[in-house]
Amino acid sequence: MVSASLTGGLAAPGGSGLTTSARASPAIASASNSTGSSKAKPAQVNSNGYHPTNPQIPPLSSMTSAKLDLRSVERRGSPTASKEPVQRKNRPHGLQEAPTYRPTEEEWKDPFEYIRKIRVEAQQYGLCKIIPPDSWNPPFAIDTEKFHFRTRKQELNSVEGSTRANLTYLDQLAKFHKQHGNNLTRWPYVDKKPLDLYRLKKAVEARGGFDKVCKHKKWAEIGRDLGYSGKIMSSLSTSLKNSYQKWLCPYEEYLRIAKPGVHQQLELEYGGPLTPSPAPSPMKRSNVQTPSSLRGDSPARHATDALQATMNGHSRDDSPKATGSPLAAPQISNGGGFTAINSGGFTAVNSGGFTSVNRPLAVTEPNGLTPPKQFGTPFSSAKNTPEYRPSSLGPANALKRQLSCESLDSKKENSADKDDSEAGSRRSKRLKKDTVPTVAGSHMSLFRPSVPRIHRDEASAAAEKCEQCGKGRNVGNFFLQCESCDHGYHGSCLDPQVKIKPETEWNCPRCLVGDGQFGFEEGGLYSLKQFQEKAADFKQGYFENKMPVDPTLNCHRPVTEDDVEREFWRLVADLEETVEVEYGADIHCTTHGSGFPTLEKNPEDPYSTDPWNLNILPLHDKSLFRHIKSDISGMTVPWVYVGMIFSTFCWHNEDHYSYSANYQHFGATKTWYGIPAEDAEKFENAMREAVPELFETQPDLLFQLVTLLTPEQLKKAGVRVYALDQRAGQFVITFPQAYHAGFNHGFNFNEAVNFAPCDWEPYGLSGVERLQLFRRQPCFSHDELLWTAAEGTTTGGLTIDTARWLAPALERIQRREIAQREEFMSKHLETKHRCIFNGGGDEECPLSFQVDDSDVPEDEYGCSYCKVYTYLSRFKCLKSGKVLCLLHAGSHACCDLPEQTRFYGKEHILYYRKADDVISSTSKKVEDKAHLPEAWEDKYEKTLEEEAIPSLKTLRALLAEGEKIPYDLASLPILRDFVERCNRWVEEAMNYTIRKQQNRRKDKTGHGSARKSIGSQDQKDREMRNVSNVYRLLDEAEQIGFECPEVVQLQERAEAIKAFQENAKRALDLRAAQTIETVEELLEEGQTFNVDIPEVENLARFLEQLKWNEKAKENRGIFMTLGDVRDLIEDGKRLNIPAYNDHFSFYNEQLSAGHQWEKKAQELINADNINYSQLQALSDQAGAHALPVSPNTLSSVKQILHKYLEAHRQVMDLMQRSQEADYTKRPRYSEVVDLMKKLEEVQAKPGGTVDLEKQQRRHEDWMRKGKKLFGKTNAPLHILKSHMDYVLDHNLDCFDITRDRPRLPGEPASREPSTEGDTSKPNQFEDPRFRDVFCLCRRTEAGLMIECELCHEWYHSKCLKVARGKYKEEDKYTCPICDWRVKIPRDAARPKLEELQLWHEEIRDLPFQPDEEEVLSKIIDNAMEFRNFVASYCNPVLSTASEAETQRFYLRKIEGAEILLAFETNFFRQELHKWNPVAPEPPPVLDSSKSTRKQRPTKLQKLLAQHGVDNPEELPEPQRSQAYALQRKAQNAELAARVAAAQSEASAPCSHPYGPSAPGQPPFTSRQSSDQPPTPGLSITSSSHAHTGHGPDSASSSRAVINPGSAGLDIQADMFSSKWNMQVVADLVRGNPNDDPSRSVEERIRSAVEPELLVDALHAAELGYGDPQKADASLDRETIFGRRRAEILYGPNVWQLTPNYRNPDQQFVGRTTAAVTAPSKNDPIGIGVDQEGEGDDTMFDMINQDEDEDAAGAAGKNPTADSLETERNGMDLLLDDE
Repeated sequence: MVSASLTGGLAAPGGSGLTTSARASPAIASASNSTGSSKAKPAQVNSNGYHPTNPQIPPLSSMTSAKLDLRSVERRGSPTASKEPVQRKNRPHGLQEAPTYRPTEEEWKDPFEYIRKIRVEAQQYGLCKIIPPDSWNPPFAIDTEKFHFRTRKQELNSVEGSTRANLTYLDQLAKFHKQHGNNLTRWPYVDKKPLDLYRLKKAVEARGGFDKVCKHKKWAEIGRDLGYSGKIMSSLSTSLKNSYQKWLCPYEEYLRIAKPGVHQQLELEYGGPLTPSPAPSPMKRSNVQTPSSLRGDSPARHATDALQATMNGHSRDDSPKATGSPLAAPQISNGGGFTAINSGGFTAVNSGGFTSVNRPLAVTEPNGLTPPKQFGTPFSSAKNTPEYRPSSLGPANALKRQLSCESLDSKKENSADKDDSEAGSRRSKRLKKDTVPTVAGSHMSLFRPSVPRIHRDEASAAAEKCEQCGKGRNVGNFFLQCESCDHGYHGSCLDPQVKIKPETEWNCPRCLVGDGQFGFEEGGLYSLKQFQEKAADFKQGYFENKMPVDPTLNCHRPVTEDDVEREFWRLVADLEETVEVEYGADIHCTTHGSGFPTLEKNPEDPYSTDPWNLNILPLHDKSLFRHIKSDISGMTVPWVYVGMIFSTFCWHNEDHYSYSANYQHFGATKTWYGIPAEDAEKFENAMREAVPELFETQPDLLFQLVTLLTPEQLKKAGVRVYALDQRAGQFVITFPQAYHAGFNHGFNFNEAVNFAPCDWEPYGLSGVERLQLFRRQPCFSHDELLWTAAEGTTTGGLTIDTARWLAPALERIQRREIAQREEFMSKHLETKHRCIFNGGGDEECPLSFQVDDSDVPEDEYGCSYCKVYTYLSRFKCLKSGKVLCLLHAGSHACCDLPEQTRFYGKEHILYYRKADDVISSTSKKVEDKAHLPEAWEDKYEKTLEEEAIPSLKTLRALLAEGEKIPYDLASLPILRDFVERCNRWVEEAMNYTIRKQQNRRKDKTGHGSARKSIGSQDQKDREMRNVSNVYRLLDEAEQIGFECPEVVQLQERAEAIKAFQENAKRALDLRAAQTIETVEELLEEGQTFNVDIPEVENLARFLEQLKWNEKAKENRGIFMTLGDVRDLIEDGKRLNIPAYNDHFSFYNEQLSAGHQWEKKAQELINADNINYSQLQALSDQAGAHALPVSPNTLSSVKQILHKYLEAHRQVMDLMQRSQEADYTKRPRYSEVVDLMKKLEEVQAKPGGTVDLEKQQRRHEDWMRKGKKLFGKTNAPLHILKSHMDYVLDHNLDCFDITRDRPRLPGEPASREPSTEGDTSKPNQFEDPRFRDVFCLCRRTEAGLMIECELCHEWYHSKCLKVARGKYKEEDKYTCPICDWRVKIPRDAARPKLEELQLWHEEIRDLPFQPDEEEVLSKIIDNAMEFRNFVASYCNPVLSTASEAETQRFYLRKIEGAEILLAFETNFFRQELHKWNPVAPEPPPVLDSSKSTRKQRPTKLQKLLAQHGVDNPEELPEPQRSQAYALQRKAQNAELAARVAAAQSEASAPCSHPYGPSAPGQPPFTSRQSSDQPPTPGLSITSSSHAHTGHGPDSASSSRAVINPGSAGLDIQADMFSSKWNMQVVADLVRGNPNDDPSRSVEERIRSAVEPELLVDALHAAELGYGDPQKADASLDRETIFGRRRAEILYGPNVWQLTPNYRNPDQQFVGRTTAAVTAPSKNDPIGIGVDQEGEGDDTMFDMINQDEDEDAAGAAGKNPTADSLETERNGMDLLLDDE
């Protein structure tokens, strides 16, 4: 930006400058401020020099921008943080550094205490810097995405006072000459240099004026002062004189004439004189029509007659131009008003300083945006952006606009002199409660807007009406409009009249004279990131070509802080170069948020309650601001500041002269300059001397924060100036009345707030008085703060600390208030009348008087003249509604009544908030509170003087009184130490003066507790209880010197101790004559003294010896535990009882015998095999009370015996019941299992346990046979019952003959959701929805259903094991009923009904009742009922083709059942093939139905698969031996299976090809079987779990059962063909020399043979291997063959079994039957593994049985039929998913 040329073409030579950045406001565009005119309207400025927001923008909270990256800014503790230099050297202007403090962690805890500590030193500099400890680093709490703020534009050379005065003067000078036809198109040149006309004017004024300079020939001297110091031209004086005469003389003459009228106009608008004085204004109210007295319809309401006459006189008499001339000097119109931004010519952004404010706008962007400005590009006018600058002295419009809506009187009545409301603070921190809403959830106001003193009517368009007459522009001959302020006038309304309309620009007198207004123009709206980018662009662009090149690095030298500081002051003082920056200042935390965490937003953050948090600091317990009842934004609530390079804050001190704290959250350095309070007056004088023109119309200039003066100028004036640099994470503290200013080195973010320690109060009062002097509104009422503190309403009561600073303050307020009241009363009583104030009545007094203590709005107790808060007294005019303080009450023209009448009180009312007596009493109360410490000190001194030996009671009372005073009393610690010393003496003395009966604790045996207490005392207690302490305390009492009752009591106690000692000595000398009662009484007396007297200890020992003998005597003959005897002996030893004492020797013998018993008992208890007879003997011995024993040991003995005997009783009971002839009376198997679990806890098994185990194994053999029948050999025993429940549940559906009858094929009734997960029985025929059943399982529709293409029956896919993904709708399916080759998937083997019947018959021979009996009976009965029912359909003679569907129906039910009806199955299959052949060959005869589920691999197969080999020889060495062992087990199992198969084939009778016939059924002819071909119409892969059929040679074919008794020795050779196996059995039978001879043959075989081979080994031993004679006795009852031989030799009743013991062979057959198959590809080692799904599982069952039972036992719960069904359904679902 370059300086703009003067009006008419005058340009500043060499002018150049910069704009802020090429970036426009990125957040939102500024709205246009035009109102239809082509000229830009003057902006308005408030008292802070700030242009408030004009355009309508959305709420800032709704805006979102890019987030600021905090890593990109300098932050405390971050790598980007600037390092703190030791001290800056060569600071510009030679300034000294202000002090920097670094508090410790402890000092940092209390900010007020630390500031008090450094105040004496730091206050001498006006400010200081505090660097927090490293551990203190609060987070930045603002949401940078939503934080937006508006800036202020600052032109650096405009904020400097001298420069601004220069530019303003030159601008007004150019306007004047242009209006008179003499355009100042260029600078005057002297000696080829431009002449600074302002400096020339100042130089002439300094030498007495033009006439004196000419007279004394001072022009050459002036030339040297102006810089013409070279060769002085001979015409220099003439050139300077001519320039002055041509350009300055006409304007100075015009100012001499016009300035008084304009100043009078300003005073009228200001409401008083421009000079700061609380005295009444010299302007008296005119009785003619004036703006103050006329109503709104008066055309002359805009000026007073007196002012009009004065202005007319000047115009007529002193006008330099002829009247009526177009170029004549215009009249000084009282209606000219004044502009908001120095309408005399200079604006805040008029970088040239001379451009008329109504010059045409430069090319602008749409919506009024300032066009982008590049670095170094000329900027012709500051009017490129809209302006809105409300004035602090008045609006920019004329008086006509200010009062166009209503009269001035009515306006004053309604607003209580709101036209002067903005005489307030420079920050406008206080808010009127009725104008601006408060923040939600708080009583704090958002801000207090700076309201102009006289409101302008914004509704009127510019220059639409005459400012003089108020009529429209179309009335009259022509209409003139001021080029600067846009105010309009009729030519005829001006004085003198202008008859010819000027053709050039015309300016009103007020604009030519100037009103001194200046302010900052509103900038853009930014987020933090946007402003960071703007600041960075500006700084880089500004310095990129200014810094010198470093020859080493071949680049520009980096910019240092010193470079920035020097450049800043150069730009500030440069008249020609103008640089504009932006500053986000005074941003309210209430609307934008604080950088510190707050309790509202961050309650969990510890920094939200930190005392250094600027939200907490103003309301600290030691801050006087806590007495303010409402929050004040900027003072008690922080403001934030966002700066960029060169942005500045001008010279000012804080409101109310308060302290301030400024914290930099992040960013570049901020340089501060401070002036101590002692030099504040010097500073103000220096400012007035430097720029008197600015103070001429702006006496409160220093309140506006818009003016700088260089430190160099201030130092020349004798003002001390200090500097410091603030960096991120540092505090700057400013002290009361200290002026300070500064600027920023770059983008940064600061937060500031005010606070007030108690030493601030005198400064605060001076600050209020200064505000009143300049008629500025304070931020709060100082009197109210003091009164609130006195009442203690905000702190919970008045404290002494508060009273000590408050007392002198209240005294000053009281003196001032009483004096002002008396002064007002004296003037009121000048008019003689009866009045309550002179002791008379109030009938004649027109002055209303009230004492009203209620709170009123702030605008109702603010003086309308001086703006001070009239808290204690106020004078209100009932006519105008104005409120005045007592200082201006009556003297200020609040209405049109004369002054005397106003003092008299007519139509006025006087309010006292507090009456005189209340003020006096409150002041007295506070004073008394403040003097409490001194009063106590006086009482303390008086007490010591009156009593030589003070009473302890008096001293205690005085101490208690002092401790109630919350203040540090100087003598209180001394008194406290003395009283505490006396109390300690009394407390110790009371140990010996009070009889402590609690020490006497008796038990049934006497003083045993006293004995233990004496014995357990430590050294410290002994020292305290020493009797010498009594005499020592008496000596100390005499030395301390105090009186109390305890001293006398201790003396009496010392005499009693001496008497006791004499009595005790006599008793100990005569021991034989003493009794227990006598000694106890004497001992009790000694113990009451609470001291250790030697005689007491001797008496206590003597008493205990007497009691021990008595106790030992009484305990002889009664039971005592081993511990009791031991304790008694130990007591005797401790009491020195002699060894020859009869009782002592007796108990020693008892103790020795008890130890022997204890030793023997422990040996028996801990033995591996407990000898219960010996244990019983020990128990009997202890029960006879013959010996002392340990209760725990005796209890253990009895517990072991009880468990053993109880277990033996239960075993014998079960064995006895198991021999019952009636098997229903035999115990249940579950009882045996429970008992066996209990026996595991018994160390030695009771008698009969071995027999019971044998019977249990016998019963379990029966259960294993049942598992084998159902194909569950590998499963645990408890699975049998669960599986049988499952079988019964399915058979009930399949064998149902009542509800499920033959029917025609039909579709499923519905497609409802699957009920597969339902655990309840799905076939509920009571519900009509479930009457149609399908499939083999004969259950309702569920899941995927598949239809047979032949019989059209529907099948469940899960029953067929067909995965849902493998089945397609177009596939053809033939069911296994129609085509016998289609195999039915089965999860378990199906036993034949005949096998179940035989198995059931064996129950009567079992020793215990099986849990499976009931369900087995139900299964058999249900099957027999069905067999009997279908018998009529199984007659081949009667069978016809018409019955094919019925036969197919029943065959489907039979195949779905879980047991095999072999005859019926074969019959129906043959018949169906005969009538409806599908397969080419007839079906084979079925004799068994095995599981189709894939067998689990054996342990050996798992081992081979784990190592990925096929041969055990390839295994590693450690696993190879394990594989051999498993291989041997497999071979043994194979041999056993072959023997069983051979026996079965040899003994099998001739049977029907269909299997055993049902009763009454004829035999049938056998048919040839054939292998089954693939199922036609359905492609089922291996993944669908289809299985190949059994051939005629498979294990499914029929087999015979042989009689093992007829096998002879061939069985032996077949069974044990291995020589090794025979040798092992023989060795076990013969025994080993190292074997225990007590072990039987059975025990040896059981310990050496695997469980799977145990029965066969025992059988082999029985048949003669080894020594049969030794084996017979132990083997006969265990093996089947042994039982047979015993029965032959000794008769069938040898085992006492029931007569109906049937078919013993069946047990052996069930146990040993196995399938024999040839090796296959699945059997690489030749151990007989069947094909998948084929053959019997016996071999694998024997190999895996131990593993499976262990796994089942670990499972810990018994499965049920429902759980098994659920498991199968889950497997089916997995198949469906495939």
